[in-house]
Amino acid sequence: MSEGINDQMVVPGAFESEVAERLAALDAKDFTARFWRKDASLWGEDAQRQKDVASMLGWIDAIERIEPRLDEIDAFVADVRQAGFERVILAGMGGSSLAPLVFSLCEPRGENGLPVDVLDSTDPGTVLRIERAGDLSRTLVIVASKSGSTAEPTAFDSYLFERVGNPQNFVAITDPESPFQRSAESRGFRKIFLNFPDVGGRFSALTFFGLVPAALLGLDVRATLARAKAIASDRAPFELGAIMGELALRGRDKVTFLTAPGLEPLGLWLEQLIAESTGKEGKGILPVALEEATTPSHYGHDRLFVVLRREGTDCTFLDTRVAPLRDAGHPIVTIDLSGSFSVAQEMFRFEIATAVAGAILGINPFDQPNVQESKDVTKRLLKQLEDEGTLPEPPTALQEGPLRIVGDSCADTMAEEFHIFLGEARPGEFISIQAYLTESNELNQALHHLQRIVRDRTGLATTLGYGPRFLHSTGQYHKGGPNAGYFLILTGDHPEDAPIPGQTATFGQMIDAQAMGDQEALRDKGRRTLRVHLHGDLVEAVRALEQALTKGIAIKESV
Repeated sequence: MSEGINDQMVVPGAFESEVAERLAALDAKDFTARFWRKDASLWGEDAQRQKDVASMLGWIDAIERIEPRLDEIDAFVADVRQAGFERVILAGMGGSSLAPLVFSLCEPRGENGLPVDVLDSTDPGTVLRIERAGDLSRTLVIVASKSGSTAEPTAFDSYLFERVGNPQNFVAITDPESPFQRSAESRGFRKIFLNFPDVGGRFSALTFFGLVPAALLGLDVRATLARAKAIASDRAPFELGAIMGELALRGRDKVTFLTAPGLEPLGLWLEQLIAESTGKEGKGILPVALEEATTPSHYGHDRLFVVLRREGTDCTFLDTRVAPLRDAGHPIVTIDLSGSFSVAQEMFRFEIATAVAGAILGINPFDQPNVQESKDVTKRLLKQLEDEGTLPEPPTALQEGPLRIVGDSCADTMAEEFHIFLGEARPGEFISIQAYLTESNELNQALHHLQRIVRDRTGLATTLGYGPRFLHSTGQYHKGGPNAGYFLILTGDHPEDAPIPGQTATFGQMIDAQAMGDQEALRDKGRRTLRVHLHGDLVEAVRALEQALTKGIAIKESV
């Protein structure tokens, strides 16, 4: 393996000949060379599709195009340090926020680097926690939005601009000529970074969207780009894309990331990249992130495992769990991250691999045709709130302790409700736990335990995501991918709310509308959904939910 390139080892299990044939087919069409030439025909012969694809391939050479502009980032960072700022709030959604989250949590902060808090939730508890985490007069706020019109960043902008009150505390990252550019200019923002319009949000990690926060963290952005660019000379990303795409066609369409301690946020970034890129036209690859590895008996035959190890990190527990999976014949890709700034290289590796997999699946991996559906329903609900003063909350069908079923039900107990909900689940399908709740370490532990119990008892891939974050990532797969999911939607009370300036809705009402809007959009696509509202202490409520789910699954098993 070349110097500076993280090692990748592929064990395709029973699919060695199929993967080899796929690689040979890619070579026969000169895929790699055409890829670097930005040949849009790799993703379909339709003229309109080629036009659409061609307009979004700027990420392929974004590193070369951003390098001449690094001096602009350097000057900005120097100015920020001289001004005496003490922390940064990065407000955005999806690709605009997850790359900064990865850099802030997966790389050690550099000398004189500022802490960066990522705000990508409309949950009022989260908004207030981040707002109150430091002196706002010494806080730099970066509002990141490619389109400049996404509802959540717009709300964050309005709220924080009113709270901070000084436009010199604000920075915009957006596309040229966006509504947000004009708004930021009129208000006198400290700095406006105009990104490349031919780079989609989830492919923008190595542009201003990811690099400006990285530089403020004190990371060496030149070294970061150099590590990422090194993978461009290697065949490994194309091999990874080949195995992802080929195995998805053969039923191994759940890419499960098993990560070394400290790399968990990278799994979240990979989740949005792969799900939003491939989940469309009834096809797709479902990424499963933040799942604790278990024994082979708890997995179905629909998994491809990607193991992310890291030099200098104790991976003993991870290795002991992966070995039996390999022995059981599961296909496994192992990537060893080594040296500084290796996370950026994985971002570029998986961007390439995801594009390759999309070509194999025969879809356009650069659009997101179904994301707008939830947004449209949410917008309608918020308009109703504005006109009538309330959201159209469905009635309570069943209440048991801190759990309340919202909507229709014919069950007498919570356990019976979950038995009905999951009663027809079959191998190869999946369960999605969607938490529109205030994230905390304690709640994370409770939800991950719930995820593990559900997976182990059902044998189905079980994903977990916080709303509205996942609406800009796996939300595309949920509505555009195969109809194979069971969506458990969790909402909660808002002990303290926060108003959104210029809007009738509060943040609490906005996140409630987003939960209702996505459920309606899922149902319009024929998806199976169940909404449970949690009252009181969220951790205790999740434990009660786990007990009821376990009883419901036991009923299914006994039938």
